[in-house]
Amino acid sequence: MSSIIATPALFPHQHQDPRLSPSHPMSYSLSTSASRKRKAEDEEPSADDRMSTSPSPSLHQRALPAHRNTKRPRAGATGRPLSLPRLLETLDADSLRNVLQTICQRHPGLGTEIEQTAPRPSVASALIVLKQYESALRATFPFGGNQSSDYAYNRVRPALVNLLDALADFTPHFLPPHESQASQSLSFLDSATDIIHHLPDWSTFQHRLHKQNAYEEISKAWTLVIQEAAKRAGGIHVQYGGWDQKLAKHNQHSGGKLQEAVDAMSNHLGWMGSQPSTQQHAGRGIDPSSVRQELLSGTYGSNLPVRVGPW
Repeated sequence: MSSIIATPALFPHQHQDPRLSPSHPMSYSLSTSASRKRKAEDEEPSADDRMSTSPSPSLHQRALPAHRNTKRPRAGATGRPLSLPRLLETLDADSLRNVLQTICQRHPGLGTEIEQTAPRPSVASALIVLKQYESALRATFPFGGNQSSDYAYNRVRPALVNLLDALADFTPHFLPPHESQASQSLSFLDSATDIIHHLPDWSTFQHRLHKQNAYEEISKAWTLVIQEAAKRAGGIHVQYGGWDQKLAKHNQHSGGKLQEAVDAMSNHLGWMGSQPSTQQHAGRGIDPSSVRQELLSGTYGSNLPVRVGPW
């Protein structure tokens, strides 16, 4: 007896080849995996994309830096004092002198440094200052009237004292041993003596003492220079410059108030024939300037008596 084995009923789709008709769950899984793979590929840049997005973009894609302003911002207008060099440029000689004197009074130690730093005054610069004082004296005289009266003296006395004080201060500067060149000393004394000649002759004796004292001081200065010059080459520089003749004229103009200096010239330089010949020719009315011509021509002493006997 044959037994009939019951076979389970099969649905039509169960007879199909699984390779040709995969089940839906597998198809969904594959599609999902492929979708993820494509998404990952889309998100991951390729080699070309990586080159195009490198840190060195092309010139037209690179952002240019913003323009930097190299000019400093101008400050607003504000007041400020002048610098020291500009300030000194605005000062005249009188203002600058007043500033220096004030500073030296506050700081006495600076006075010595200024004396050592300042250039040595020359004869020309000293005479310019003295001429300025002399001009100031002339400008203070009253117009008209007696120029030698007491009223005129009272008007000009401050300016007169300033001139005499300046003369007394400048004269020692050009005397030995501070001044070693006799020509410089004599040149200053020659001009300074002319300034004294031009001082007014006051009618009052007491007022005339200013001029008399000035003559005495300048005569001592002449004497000192002559004595020191005689120690150098026998005083040849004094004779060569004709200072003996100039001194004689100054003494005559002063009324004999420079006789001390004239005597010094005779004692120290008399061997050259300057002063003795002047005295001898003066008695005969001959110009002392002719003595120099006789010395240069070699005819000096030809008309003088010859001295016989022991010297």
